[in-house]
Amino acid sequence: MIRTDAPPADAGPLGAATAAALPFLQLDVFAAAPGLGNPLGVVFDADDLDAATMQAIAAWLNLSETTFVLRATSTEADYRLRIFTPRQELPFAGHPSVGTAHAVLARGLVAPRDGRLVQECAAGRLPLRIDGDGAQRTIHVRAPRGVEREAPADAALASLRGAPLGAVRPALIDNGPRWWCIELTDEATVRGLAPDLPAMAAANRADGSVGVAVYAHCTGQPHALVVRAFVPADGIPEDPVTGSANAAIGAWLHANGALPARRFLGSQGREVGRDGVVEIAVDDDGEVWIGGLTQTVIEGVLSW
Repeated sequence: MIRTDAPPADAGPLGAATAAALPFLQLDVFAAAPGLGNPLGVVFDADDLDAATMQAIAAWLNLSETTFVLRATSTEADYRLRIFTPRQELPFAGHPSVGTAHAVLARGLVAPRDGRLVQECAAGRLPLRIDGDGAQRTIHVRAPRGVEREAPADAALASLRGAPLGAVRPALIDNGPRWWCIELTDEATVRGLAPDLPAMAAANRADGSVGVAVYAHCTGQPHALVVRAFVPADGIPEDPVTGSANAAIGAWLHANGALPARRFLGSQGREVGRDGVVEIAVDDDGEVWIGGLTQTVIEGVLSW
């Protein structure tokens, strides 16, 4: 179970109990080296923060996501986290789950049992697999099972400005957040895509989706898929590397018998100056696991 040594709480500017100084890490997730993946802020000792304060901190940091580490409410979990974009709380997200596990291990707050941890989040208790140690340690989280939700795809497709589609039909997949998973014809089409982001944001707000994830199969590359994820309704034109979107795509490909393999790599982020690599695996029960490497970039104290 997680240990906590939170400092005494003071009344904050939002009128809620907030800690004066909070241990903080900024990480790069799905990255072989700093600067290649998706940044994540991790705030520790967050039990005395209310949701409004967490949202304000996440908005101020302005990262794709910020997580807040709390005591678990279940004896079956090692720790609890809450996940915020700059504009809303999410029940699950992939790079925050992988990155937060890296963070609590780095601070010595938890220890794996038989190479496993259990995180508690709004989507439930999710297992994590820990492989290796140090700079080569990889962490994989089992994503919530992806379920197709009925919704018209016309508006989301229109925001892609007529980009040619691949063989698997578009679908809205819910694995905590709801992602439009849209296959395009090839890697060049995905990498060259310039969507209509205002139209996409309007479509996301109308159907309750968090964003649009486009992908294509690749040949002759270390990665089997190329992925891009757009979240304009949350003020994130393009997310660098997106675990939940890769998991949603993996679940949808599995449902359609179109997986490139039971274990494969996804490439994401080059269009925004990153080079993220997501490891995707589908186990014998049809559950999707996502993971990769994480780098610690900043360590300090957040004063709020």
